[in-house]
Amino acid sequence: MMVVGLHRSSRLVIDAEAIRYNVRTEIERLDQQSELFAVIKANGYGHGITKVAQFTKEAGATGFCVAILDEALELREAGFEEPILVLGITEVKWAKLAADHDISLTVGDLEWLKTASQLIGDKQQLKVHLALDTGMGRIGFQSEEAFQEAASYLENTAKFNFEGVFTHFATADEKDKKYFDLQVNRFHSFMKRLVKRPKYVHVSNTATSLWHAACNGNMIRFGVGIYGMNPSGRALNPPYDLKPAMSLESEISFSKLLKKGRSVSYGATYTASEDQYIGTIPIGYADGYERRLQGFHVLIDGQFCEIVGRVCMDQLMVRMPKLYPVGTKVILAGRSGNQAISMTDIAEYAGTINYEITCGFTERLPRTYNHEYIEK
Repeated sequence: MMVVGLHRSSRLVIDAEAIRYNVRTEIERLDQQSELFAVIKANGYGHGITKVAQFTKEAGATGFCVAILDEALELREAGFEEPILVLGITEVKWAKLAADHDISLTVGDLEWLKTASQLIGDKQQLKVHLALDTGMGRIGFQSEEAFQEAASYLENTAKFNFEGVFTHFATADEKDKKYFDLQVNRFHSFMKRLVKRPKYVHVSNTATSLWHAACNGNMIRFGVGIYGMNPSGRALNPPYDLKPAMSLESEISFSKLLKKGRSVSYGATYTASEDQYIGTIPIGYADGYERRLQGFHVLIDGQFCEIVGRVCMDQLMVRMPKLYPVGTKVILAGRSGNQAISMTDIAEYAGTINYEITCGFTERLPRTYNHEYIEK
């Protein structure tokens, strides 16, 4: 485990009320028969899995979705008793462990079920959700016949609780609906094969619920919206203002006047064209603030300050309008004065998506909630 940097100024600040607001607002848009499961995989998209679980539960989430079994086990160990669905495929050898902890698993083929039935205890039941590959091309049943066979097997095998069926849309966050509609039609065709629907029928991630709510089924998997980030970047506007939950803060650790002609950082890729003030900030790509962000900016005293020279493993340098003293606050993501830097701003400059930015922040950055440090 990476050492947490408690004795330096760089830290992530998580706004618990922003998380609660985003979840409450989405729940208000759902019909009364629909539930919201909070997707808190990847350490809550970098925000802290157990804390996000608590905040979303307080806001009305009735269950959780994770990516791997270990994340579900961590929630159980933390005392959460709500339904938990592992969205990825779990190795069949862990079927009994999931049943032991009342964790629901995703299944995409009949052979997995047949093998699992030999591993689950005689007095146990494993909750399963059948995944349908309607066009994501990742996991799940591709043929209606294979799906129907698996559903029939579940209905006639006492060791399983056929709890849910779902699919995942590949283009729900795009303006062009053609491929989305194709997947919807395929899903409906699959569902016609069922004699009896399971407890949960769910197709909606954040993007689907925001822009295609008619498809929601009776449960949505609310993910990136929890954290106040737009899943489409800037392509589509959400129906309400999502409140960003994460800020990245630091302080100037060293401040100097750099003379004309002097260079900054590895490779000497930046040379001062005139005398200028340079501030060093104690954060780098080992913290998840990526090397490709050279030329981007931070906020100091409400002013944008360009990152000059290559981002180092543990430090980066910025050009400042004046000589700010050591200890001056620096905002790398968040608001300073009348200006703001969003995760989408960072992502667009880096040529990626906002999810990757928050997931990429490493354990070395402390997560703070109401100024209290916690590790998870």
